[in-house]
Amino acid sequence: MRFDEFCRLCRELEATRSRRVKIAQAAAFLRRLAPEEIVPAAAFLAGRALPATDPRALDVSWAALAEARAAAGPPPTASVLELLDVAAAFSAVADLSGPGARRARIARLGALLAQATEDERAVLQRIVLGEMRIGFDEGLLQEALAQAAGVPPALVRRAALVRADLGEVARIALTCGAAGLADTGVTLFVPLAPMLAEMATELAEVFAVHGGRTALEYKYDGARVQIHKRGDVVRIWSRRLSEVTASLPDIVALVQRDLRATELIADGEVVATDADGRPLPFQDLMRRFGRVRAIDAAAHEVPLVLHLFDLLWLDGRTLIDEPYAARWEALAAVTGGAHLARRIVPANLDDARAFLAEALAAGHEGVVAKALDSPYTPGSRGKRWFKVKPVETVDCVVLAADWGSGRRRGWLSNYHLAVRADDGGWAPVGKTFKGLTDDEFRAMTARLLALATADDGVTVTVRPEVVVEVAYNEIQRSPQYASGFALRFARITRVRDDKRPEDATSLAQVRALYERQFQAKGRRAGSR
Repeated sequence: MRFDEFCRLCRELEATRSRRVKIAQAAAFLRRLAPEEIVPAAAFLAGRALPATDPRALDVSWAALAEARAAAGPPPTASVLELLDVAAAFSAVADLSGPGARRARIARLGALLAQATEDERAVLQRIVLGEMRIGFDEGLLQEALAQAAGVPPALVRRAALVRADLGEVARIALTCGAAGLADTGVTLFVPLAPMLAEMATELAEVFAVHGGRTALEYKYDGARVQIHKRGDVVRIWSRRLSEVTASLPDIVALVQRDLRATELIADGEVVATDADGRPLPFQDLMRRFGRVRAIDAAAHEVPLVLHLFDLLWLDGRTLIDEPYAARWEALAAVTGGAHLARRIVPANLDDARAFLAEALAAGHEGVVAKALDSPYTPGSRGKRWFKVKPVETVDCVVLAADWGSGRRRGWLSNYHLAVRADDGGWAPVGKTFKGLTDDEFRAMTARLLALATADDGVTVTVRPEVVVEVAYNEIQRSPQYASGFALRFARITRVRDDKRPEDATSLAQVRALYERQFQAKGRRAGSR
């Protein structure tokens, strides 16, 4: 398929408001793809240059892309690019590393852009910078796949839960149909999207929802890991489904030594600790977590502790449909009781509150409450799991930042925050200059300047790639922001390098949090 056909689809999707029409347009496009074109086309539709589970990155800034465009010269008038030409070029760019890599990336992208018409260049730029913004999210893509393949949408949704890469789900749907999707299950060394938890402010709320009986685990201030093991072969994926095996040789050795199973998929958290075993700040963990050089020295400098809390596969059998209580028993047997998350099944609310206080005193974030009968639902967030911590937070993307003044002159120090909008774009919810240390301000300035798309001398607009966890005191209605909401007393608690922009809090979740505030507060007339 020619790339200009994909560009035409992007224009159609951007110009269409109707959900039904968008699905039909995308389905018609998907039906015409050759089998080898399906995976990259699905990635491009989702605004990614590479498939979701590909651990590589293009690492191309706005400035580098501008240099590539300049090197490409004037665009041709006729389209010659094929969809697979673009996929091959992106893959080649992602393979470049080491000295001279930036110049080589610019040259490779320049060669690609030299073959692209002006319209194609605009779409290529959007893909490279992660700024498709055509109002077409993964939910719509799943429905379009179902329509294109002539299969029930539920089959596509189920396959997407156990195959984190929607491009692979698309390939199965379009080449193997309903039978292929029905046979798609948990597979060793293919990461699943992690099950997620809703936020709760009170343990009493959890007890009510879970029928008076729940399990509580420490909510560690660590990094989520999914561990796959077959014999001595161990591979580990992050919450973002990037493979991090090479960065965690100590965890690999621990799994090989201590987990009593031939095959398993386990869910857990790694936490950086000091010499006394106390958890270190999340930023210290991230410096260790993504390390690819001098691993042994890093492991000695920042030791990691593994806390396992779920078992999804054991010796050839999937466990995700088993109740949580049964999965925990199996996990305890596999580990011999070691390396487990601290956990209780409280007899009453007083015991639960004491356990929460214990978790906080130990330096952790709070607790996660899990219904004893809950299955493991990959990629889903619901009331089977709740996270309970004393400070409310949301995960925001940084859209822009203002240049500082006074002591902060030369730093980008006032960050424009946004959540995921209903249409797949970004919904601003406020600004903050609070929460970071001087060193963190300097590091964030350098990071954002590398993502800059514009600078008017006051505000630097950036590609929406940096996710930050933001604490707040209250959500207020605000006509100042397109979202209709503002975070009061917002402050950044940490940079979430383990999360992708699409993992940020949604506007729908912000609305729900706003409404939940009124369970304990009165409402001014007309404030809805």
